[in-house]
Amino acid sequence: MAAAREELLKDLEEVKELLVKVTRKRLRDVLLTEKHKLELEIKNQPQPKPKDAVEEEKSSLGGYTVKINNYGWDQSDKFIKIYISLNGVQKLPAENVQVNFTERSFDLLVKNLNGKNYTMTFNNLLKPISVEGSSRKIKTDTVLVMCRKKREEKWDCLTQVEKESKEKEKAAYDTSDPSEGLMNLLKKMYAEGDDEMKRTINKAWVESREKQSKGDIPMDI
Repeated sequence: MAAAREELLKDLEEVKELLVKVTRKRLRDVLLTEKHKLELEIKNQPQPKPKDAVEEEKSSLGGYTVKINNYGWDQSDKFIKIYISLNGVQKLPAENVQVNFTERSFDLLVKNLNGKNYTMTFNNLLKPISVEGSSRKIKTDTVLVMCRKKREEKWDCLTQVEKESKEKEKAAYDTSDPSEGLMNLLKKMYAEGDDEMKRTINKAWVESREKQSKGDIPMDI
């Protein structure tokens, strides 16, 4: 659910950027309709509940369990470093901060910090990591997860999902020509829209082209 909500938010930002650039009233109306639709979808997205995300952990842990969503990351030639801020974590016994690694994932569990448990899971890491070479460090108000790279190469993002999302956005919108970016978005809206949306886009495009040159043939969207 969180991934779907994030994609909707990215789509909304793209539409807002294009609204600033577009000058044709009909095309602007189409974009405003899409903006309203996206805002409704985002509003209707169910908010993730901590108990749903960590049901399994709660069955074996006492107290309230919180899913960690905020973090920072960096990398060196050998490591991917994930920084998680948790006030007072350095006061816990070392065994209360556990990280389980696999070749493409890790799970962090912090037990009984100020009466709460904290969890974080990363699946489908962008590239394989060394389980034996990975570890965690406890610093003042911070847990540092150190994922040892199997190959010393730069990571552009943390997970395969992030990579696919970036590639999809780049293919659709990354163009030096703003009008081309707008056209790509309109084509996407046309392909995914209902009959009313298709009619609106067709009409907008035909009217726009007719104003430029009466002899032009409208592009087949």
